Amino acid sequence: MKSESGYRLKSGIVIILTCLLVLVPTAISAHPSDDYFDKLSRTDVFFIYLELGFTHIIPLGFDHILFILSLFLLSPKLKTIIWQATAFTVAHSITLGLAMFGLVSAPSHIVEPIIALSIMFVAIENIITDKLKPTRVLIVFAFGLIHGLGFAGVLKDLGLPKKEYVNALISFNVGVELGQITIIVAAWLLFGKWFNKKPWYRKFIVNPLSAVIALIALYWTIERAFFN
Repeated sequence: MKSESGYRLKSGIVIILTCLLVLVPTAISAHPSDDYFDKLSRTDVFFIYLELGFTHIIPLGFDHILFILSLFLLSPKLKTIIWQATAFTVAHSITLGLAMFGLVSAPSHIVEPIIALSIMFVAIENIITDKLKPTRVLIVFAFGLIHGLGFAGVLKDLGLPKKEYVNALISFNVGVELGQITIIVAAWLLFGKWFNKKPWYRKFIVNPLSAVIALIALYWTIERAFFN
């Protein structure tokens, strides 16, 4: 009961933060000048990039939304999915940071199809197995490294202020994480909490949704690999 109460408290906090991020407009465009940021406080920069990170997931990151949803479907317990999401966050934070500091790089025409393939892989795994294997955390971590390179491409297009480079980078990551947690909480409230113990959960929720996600990801893979 104590653990469940803690999850509900965290869910409430996430929902409040989500409302704030959605309601507060972003006062920034792509490639802002450093003169623009000179007029802003460190706190202002933090919240600007926090919102940019969040909106990159919700509503703009439909592929990342489907990836997180795929992770959730197989085992919709909050504790289980949070462990997976944490592994994903740590991984994408590593490659995002390295890419933004120019230490690693990968062309988008390679990264984007792999991101689509990662979504399809997890969705298909949901269909062919009914048990969450310990190796999934490692797989999610590996995919997180790839997704981080995708985030880096977006963040490079947005630009980072020279004087608040690290601050903006961290807050963007935090915004991405809040977006991911929001997806998890929403899925849990919509069907995970109520239906995951039902005998028909896999037949009518996991398998159909995973099949749709896999087909969408297959389309993205082909489109990104051959038509971009």
